[in-house]
Amino acid sequence: MRPVSLAILVVMAIVASYGLGRSNLRLQAGSTQGRHILYYVDPMHPSYKSDKPGIAPDCGMKLVPVYGEDIGSALSSSPLAQLPGGAVSIDGATQQLLGIKVAPVEKGAATRTVRVVGRVVPEDKRVYSVNSGLDGSIRETYNDSVGTLVKKDQKLATYYSPDALSVASGFLAASERVPGSVGNDGSRTVPFPGAVSKQGLSSLQGYTDRLRNLGMSDVQIKQMADSRQLPENIDVVAPSDGFIMSRNITPGQHFEHNMEFYRIADLSRVWVVAEVYEQEAPHLRPGGMAQITLRDEARHLSARISDSLPQSEAGGGTVKLRLEVDNPTFILRPEMLVDVELPVRLPPAVTVPLDALVDSGARARVYVEHGEGIFEPREVETGWRSGDRVEILHGVQPGERVVVEATFLVDSESRLKNPASGAAPAHATGTPARMAENMAAGMR
Repeated sequence: MRPVSLAILVVMAIVASYGLGRSNLRLQAGSTQGRHILYYVDPMHPSYKSDKPGIAPDCGMKLVPVYGEDIGSALSSSPLAQLPGGAVSIDGATQQLLGIKVAPVEKGAATRTVRVVGRVVPEDKRVYSVNSGLDGSIRETYNDSVGTLVKKDQKLATYYSPDALSVASGFLAASERVPGSVGNDGSRTVPFPGAVSKQGLSSLQGYTDRLRNLGMSDVQIKQMADSRQLPENIDVVAPSDGFIMSRNITPGQHFEHNMEFYRIADLSRVWVVAEVYEQEAPHLRPGGMAQITLRDEARHLSARISDSLPQSEAGGGTVKLRLEVDNPTFILRPEMLVDVELPVRLPPAVTVPLDALVDSGARARVYVEHGEGIFEPREVETGWRSGDRVEILHGVQPGERVVVEATFLVDSESRLKNPASGAAPAHATGTPARMAENMAAGMR
């Protein structure tokens, strides 16, 4: 070959090599420039992240970029052909990077505290209505304002009624014909038997009952029998210790038959009425203990669930619960709101941490670990929730391991790979790189 031809071939080879090298450089640059940087990490401590390039604060080394394509490739590199639909494979390094953790499914009993608001009401068997048995007019009242604490047989008012005085006259006449002593309840003890004395005693008892029906107290009946004098007025007395809840009379007022003068409530023991959800009611049995807390005073009182309740509240999804509370110092008053704590012993059940649950409202699921780095979506049926744990009625077994941290990241990847398992997030495009970007954004 001629020297000139050889020189031309050498020059052409050099030019071709130079052009090929420039092309490769452009491809490499384009490949690097086209990759999407999610964030920058410290090469010595990957937990440190930054949105901008720079120098690591602890070691002084240059921050290293993390590309979306790299995380996306890690999330989608494992073959999942033999796994259930929606299962994903995530290697250990990526799990650590994304903060994915798992915990075992457990079975055991639990104790929880139901906290509700209760309302204080008087116990119905300790509420007394003081009524009139005839027509008349009020003469005087004595320290009978609403809210006043009164004692049994304390005089509250006096009234005049000619009908009551006529019956009282008959009582005095009958008591004179019957020898013996008068008891505290107005009855007379006869010292000797006999047909006449029995007939007289029956007549005296009849007058006594009529006076009671008209509203005269046993105290006044005894006073009248002892003094043998007709009273000018009929006394209205308290039937029990308690607080005056209502007052419907004033001096000079005319009243009619069966009018209520007073309503008096003994508040030495009261009820607290509260409402709990229906699913909690079976665990709150009559006789169970509770604690009442006064909001303003931070005082605590013991309470007991009444034997007659819980009672269902129709259509409300709740159960009305009644608690009995001793109230010797009358610190609890009607209509007062208090905080109620009800300890509930739940039966043994299969449970998972609450953070393991992905609940869309219509369906709930967890992600069960299948081997190393493989996670399967599993639909579950939930029961009670107590603290940071939730009961699983169906779907998982004790000993299985479920994702408990970064669950939403695993769920997002699963739904991208299998859209039929649920609606994909609005921001997802289906590409691993974009999914990794969304995961990183959620972490930040």
